[in-house]
Amino acid sequence: MLQSLVRVLSRSKPYSPYLPISRGVSLPFLRSACSAVEDRTHDNTKYHFGVVGSGPAGFYTANLLLKKFGQQATIDIIDRLPTPFGLVRSGVAPDHQDTKNVINQFTRIGQDERVRFLGNVNVGQDIQLIELRQIYSAVILAYGAESNRQLGVPGEDLRNVMSAREFVWWFNGHPEYAKLPVDLSKVEEVTIFGLGNVALDCARILLKTPESLASTDIAQHALDALKTSAVKKVHVVGRRGPVQAAFTAKELREITKLEGVRIVIPEEQLNPTDVDMAEMKASRIKKRVFDILKGAATASPPEGAERELHLHFLRTPLELLPRDEERTTVGAVKLEANVLQAKGDGSQQAVGTGEYEVLRVHMVLSSIGYKSKAVEGVAFDTARGVVIHRAGRALQADGSPDPGLYVVGWAKRGPTGIIGTNLVDAEETTSSIVEDSAALTKVTVESAGTPSLRESLQDRNVQVVDFPAWQQIDAAEVQQGQNIGKPREKFVDIQKMLETGKLDHDKIMMKA
Repeated sequence: MLQSLVRVLSRSKPYSPYLPISRGVSLPFLRSACSAVEDRTHDNTKYHFGVVGSGPAGFYTANLLLKKFGQQATIDIIDRLPTPFGLVRSGVAPDHQDTKNVINQFTRIGQDERVRFLGNVNVGQDIQLIELRQIYSAVILAYGAESNRQLGVPGEDLRNVMSAREFVWWFNGHPEYAKLPVDLSKVEEVTIFGLGNVALDCARILLKTPESLASTDIAQHALDALKTSAVKKVHVVGRRGPVQAAFTAKELREITKLEGVRIVIPEEQLNPTDVDMAEMKASRIKKRVFDILKGAATASPPEGAERELHLHFLRTPLELLPRDEERTTVGAVKLEANVLQAKGDGSQQAVGTGEYEVLRVHMVLSSIGYKSKAVEGVAFDTARGVVIHRAGRALQADGSPDPGLYVVGWAKRGPTGIIGTNLVDAEETTSSIVEDSAALTKVTVESAGTPSLRESLQDRNVQVVDFPAWQQIDAAEVQQGQNIGKPREKFVDIQKMLETGKLDHDKIMMKA
């Protein structure tokens, strides 16, 4: 505004460079004042944040940082895949399309002029964390959990034994698991270890008819395999009781209502202990889940039921046994029956009874928990599979905060909660960043963040997929899906993604 006033006064006639504008104020003085104000209001330094991981935790954190820092912040969201949205894309079951609607919110964040998406960039391979920390005011680790816990029993290396994570990524079209050797044509019985929603997702996909999945975004290779499936029984097995199960009521109710599926639960496993009763009294959610199980166990089976879901509680896997005729492939699981024993702190633990049983099986899925991977240079709790932190501040080996390094999501708290849990988690980490902001380095737009990172990656021949390029990939997937009556048909080959994103993105840039 002051600069505009100088221009107006400078065009006035008659003009003198020392014409008094007000008492004691001349034009040269005003120009000098304008310059000082302009320097302060056009400060070229900002907070540049690098978010490693583009799942819910990463996008929620980016959004909160934009709200807290406004125009004083720019954010790069970095992902090793060309596609954003993490487990919303590769982890949410294809028959739960409504859950994926959160992608619309994340897309709006990705389109913000202060946000840059850099896909196909593998931190630890294409660029090191230490390099990122040199070009950002702070780095937030939001890379999730891309490994899984092991059963730790003999026979886990047999064929047709895999983690539920791998199976989910297979039917969801994750490019690294599209070629997982899944042949369901000779699989009649499947055992899934774990009492959580992921176990139910796997069971539901195996028990549903292919026709009911044909209009979802399930990967075509998975749909083709399910069309040849011989699966008749799915066993979901957990070492603790029904009151300790981690199912949500919504997921459990859905699977107990599947058309053509009989639910089998031994009634003797639904006898709650005194501690169980106290747990249900304290938690309406636990009581609701137990009531659904009790109702399913006594309900009449649907007419013409050809498939069965068996829920086994209080059973611990001891060994995976090979088939008699094919010693490299799983053929049975040996289980030990448990009882719940009260502990001094009021909780219960599963204790083996020495009674055993064997289940015939053709495939085993382990769904006992995802696990994050360690990153070089970051203190990591290998037992829990999480980054060591305090309120989202990554800690050094001596327990002190590692300046400018933060963590959020599953890498911070472990694989718990639902998508919305990441928002609460992100709020804590963002609050810590705001509290530390005075100590964070503000850097120039030209020397940090996206320009520096792009230059380094270009020197290393890494093809970066930005958000417009991703949107071209997205549009191509949607078109492929519409051609066959699906909401989308995902690319399962990274090179094809890169070719699609680069080709169409280059056309856009030429038009611009």
